[in-house]
Amino acid sequence: MKTVISKSVNSESVGASLGYARRFQDLGVYRKSRLLSREVFLASKHFPAEEKFSLTDQLRRAARSIGAQIAESWAKRRYEKHFVSKLTDADGEQLETQHWLTSAFDCGYLSREETQRLGELCLEIGRMLGDMMQKSDEFCQPEAHLHEDSPEYRTKNAAACVTDY
Repeated sequence: MKTVISKSVNSESVGASLGYARRFQDLGVYRKSRLLSREVFLASKHFPAEEKFSLTDQLRRAARSIGAQIAESWAKRRYEKHFVSKLTDADGEQLETQHWLTSAFDCGYLSREETQRLGELCLEIGRMLGDMMQKSDEFCQPEAHLHEDSPEYRTKNAAACVTDY
């Protein structure tokens, strides 16, 4: 099934023909974070009702936050330290997701196999984030940014903009 993300991009074509990421949606780690988020949602649908506003909510929020932090990091590429900081936040959310998965297993809400499968996906995301942090300079190179001509902020007749008060 094809999901429309924008007029020019759909979920089947994202990153398919590009050798590099032009948008955060092109990043493999972002796509994996979306997969984890969906899998966590489906797995947690069967948690008891009394966990709705505690474990279920915490687990879902942490899993969903990974992708959001990756998206935010993409906007921070102009400043390498900010980029790495946001990726670190995404990694923290990935680790928090592992914690909540372990808690769900301890409570008997997830099987060992399901916990391991979701945990391995978390670890893979963590490794990918670690690689991005190690190679942050490759994502933050000045030539990687789109450059536009500076807009004209001055009018030809600057005095015409001044008003009498």
